[in-house]
Amino acid sequence: MPSPPPARHLLRAKDLVDVRFAEPLTVVDMAAAAGLSRAHFSRAFAATFGESPHAYLQTRRLERAAAMLRNTDRSVADICMSVGLSSVGSFTTSFTKAFGKTPTAYRASFPPAHVYAWVPACVLRVYHRPAPTSRVAKTAQGKKTAGSDGS
Repeated sequence: MPSPPPARHLLRAKDLVDVRFAEPLTVVDMAAAAGLSRAHFSRAFAATFGESPHAYLQTRRLERAAAMLRNTDRSVADICMSVGLSSVGSFTTSFTKAFGKTPTAYRASFPPAHVYAWVPACVLRVYHRPAPTSRVAKTAQGKKTAGSDGS
């Protein structure tokens, strides 16, 4: 029998972490998002998701740092600070435990970031829109206008 889905209030707290991981979040902030006391929230979160709220936050930060190491040329210290961590030493230790390599060695195991052509999302949206000629323009009388037949 499949397990029941997590309660919505716990998902609100998890979503808060997913969106605001780079901010100085505390378990109290997450508990407030869920509408629970700190102790009850911590127990319920761990029972539902299999890890403590703090461990989940740390995991999200490390996953984001790993993506930044793969896809950017930013320094390790800059990445550390941008994901919400304040100590490069602690970041390196936690990253090594999670990924089995130091951040620098992890970055070296991937092609350099400059080989990827990064395209901003706004540019992608423009090129994935249908061409203006695919829309049918009509006059007030309902007739097609010249050049709007899709050719």
